[in-house]
Amino acid sequence: MFFVAGVRNAGESGRGNERRSIYQKFREVDLLDKKKTVTALQAGEDRAILLGLGMILSSFMMYFVLGITILRSYAESVWTEEGVCVVLNSTVTADMNCSYNCGSDCWSVSKYPCLQVYVSVNNTGRVCRLSHNEETQDASSECVYVPRCQKDSMAMQAIKDMIVNISLHLKVNKQVPCYYDPSEGQDTVLLTRIYNHSVVLHSLLWPSCMLLGGALIILMVKLTQYLSRLCEEIGKIKR
Repeated sequence: MFFVAGVRNAGESGRGNERRSIYQKFREVDLLDKKKTVTALQAGEDRAILLGLGMILSSFMMYFVLGITILRSYAESVWTEEGVCVVLNSTVTADMNCSYNCGSDCWSVSKYPCLQVYVSVNNTGRVCRLSHNEETQDASSECVYVPRCQKDSMAMQAIKDMIVNISLHLKVNKQVPCYYDPSEGQDTVLLTRIYNHSVVLHSLLWPSCMLLGGALIILMVKLTQYLSRLCEEIGKIKR
């Protein structure tokens, strides 16, 4: 009897050890899965933070580029006030020469009509010459519009017709919106500005969105990490 009981107890003890061994194996697998999950989550969080930092850095670089190009040109422009210009005289005076590249070390000459327009700013009696924009003002001291010289004769003819139509339109419609220098340091007024308020706002929109998106990504990752630690602390307290 004692031998049978001993064998039975040894069998039960072996089965118990076997159960504990199986449990430990499942436990080890479960812990290994949890470690893998935590490692994957940490890697994903690190990538998200790097993405957010990259977006913020890119937005700062875009701000720098915009600051030395668009914002600088906008700030240095003296034609800041918008008013109404009354057309006094609109005349096509002469044909101006322009040159275009026709090949290697080859330049050819074309012509375009020079339209001169003189206006009175806000009916004050101050007479100024009208120019299309800042680039036209820098390129010519006489003509309203300076086209890009082209080799295609049909394209140049279309530009000539457009300039003549502008002259006729200004003769019929005497009042046009314009930008002028309030300090009266310039005797030229502009029909349009290359970099106005809307252009500046649109140029700042994308870097601002990128900066906001990067900051939100980092904030969400940090919030997720905080909530995860809070849940672990609550779980430890309940146990």
